[in-house]
Amino acid sequence: MLTSLLDGRRPALPQSAAVSATETKALIIRAVERLQEEVPAFGQVKLVVKLELRARGGDAPIWRVEVPGPKVDRDPAADSRLEVSVARSHFNELAQDGQVRNWVDAYEHGHVTVSGDPGVVKLLGNVIQRQQARVRT
Repeated sequence: MLTSLLDGRRPALPQSAAVSATETKALIIRAVERLQEEVPAFGQVKLVVKLELRARGGDAPIWRVEVPGPKVDRDPAADSRLEVSVARSHFNELAQDGQVRNWVDAYEHGHVTVSGDPGVVKLLGNVIQRQQARVRT
């Protein structure tokens, strides 16, 4: 790596290195679409979500996610009614392969935090509980 720095080439980044904004946007869209497929009621909710992807070193990019859609932008999301905060590493796993039960598990273990309008938080919690009950029966 030192040789590549000395001769002007950029060193190859490890697989776990930072993901570009375009790739992050695609991951967010994939996660939202997967959740909407599993919980169809999510597709009917008009909502703006502030998504914070916490990373090491204090960097926490903020994304504005509008549903239905989803419409995703890197924006402070001042008009959000729901705020979701998740460590970037957990988000990457959940976005790629996570199902609703994985998101619930991450929430219950404190890896995902949800805050905002109490009515919206309660409504979405009830929708998820009903969907999980349907899946179990």
